[in-house]
Amino acid sequence: MSNIKIFPMTYEDIDDVLAISFLSFPISWSRESFLTEIENNFSYYVVAKSDDVIVGFGGTWIIIDESHITNIAVHPRFRGLGIGELILKSLIDLGKPHFISSMTLEVRASNVVAISLYNKFGFKEEGRRKRYYEDNGEDALILWKRNF
Repeated sequence: MSNIKIFPMTYEDIDDVLAISFLSFPISWSRESFLTEIENNFSYYVVAKSDDVIVGFGGTWIIIDESHITNIAVHPRFRGLGIGELILKSLIDLGKPHFISSMTLEVRASNVVAISLYNKFGFKEEGRRKRYYEDNGEDALILWKRNF
């Protein structure tokens, strides 16, 4: 999608980000959680906009030389258009000025679409957190991308 642009997330974006989060995750983060992330010096969040409409978001924490992706979500009406790829690429690019050596994340073992996206960008499964997700006890796969 050529009209999709990535911007840093602002306070004004929280309502739209929260709506996408509720549509995307069985357990959504709260408004307070997103507000805290904007104020966190280690956190970097972006929104994907089509014209002036927020269609997705993503975030990462950068600590020393590692980046931990906290979440990526795309509004259900805009999935399958490459927006998740743009968000993930922007999070990877955010790490470059910080000289990160690796990135990690947890993903539901059943989320084959997300796992496929991460694999496409060089993430590999290196572990599993048993019964990680509170809503259904599903395992989380721990993925890493190394050697930037």
